[in-house]
Parts: sequence; C-alpha cells; structure tokens
Amino acid sequence: MSSKGSNYGDIHRYEPARESTAATIAIVLLTMVEIAFVAVFAYGLVTGWGVDPVGNMYLGFLLAAIFIDLSFVLLLYRKEFLPDVMIVKKRRRKWEDLYVREDQVDGESAFGDVSEQFKKAIYPYYEK
Repeated sequence: MSSKGSNYGDIHRYEPARESTAATIAIVLLTMVEIAFVAVFAYGLVTGWGVDPVGNMYLGFLLAAIFIDLSFVLLLYRKEFLPDVMIVKKRRRKWEDLYVREDQVDGESAFGDVSEQFKKAIYPYYEK
C-alpha cells in the first residue's frame, strides 16, 4: 500500500509483516535457551564462580551468549513481525543545525551591529 501524499507524516510505503510460524517457533526456542543461560549465569554468580579465573572466564562466556541469543531473538522479531513503513519526513539541509530557527537559517551579518556582538561576547546573558 502506498500513497502519493507528500505532506509531513504521510505514509509513503507500507508492507505488512510476514508473521511466519517458523519464526515464532524459533523465537520461542531461543527464548528458552536464553532463560537457561540466565539461570546458569545466576547460579554461577551465587555460588562464586567469579572468584576463580577460569570460572570468571566461564561467566563472561555465559554473559556473551546471553546477549548474542537476545540479539537473535530481537532480529527475528523485527524482521518477521514488524511492518516496513516509510513515512514522509521534513527534508533538512546538510549544513543546517537542528537548533537553528527558521528565521535564522540565513545567518546574521558579520558587521551588522558590532557593539551588540561585543556585548554578547563579553556578557553572554545580555538581552536586547
């Protein structure tokens, strides 16, 4: 589904998610493996495996496995269950700073009011 609208916030392209059964089964299995890794990691922390250098290395491996498994769960979820939506955004110039107001886009004159610029440079909270 696409729209021809060019206003800010209009949906330009929408592709629904696949929602496959194989991805659901894989996410459930990876979640079970994740729970097992977390249980072994918690058991290792409680029993003091971190005191021994080899046990500390084993806990590091478990922690890495936990985060890698979690990344695969999130990757599958994003790819299979979230729709692909492209919306129209406001285009900005590359050099334009995000904090510049629209009336200040062109900048100010370098030699406009030198005394005001000098006062602002010396006392930054000076108001007109």
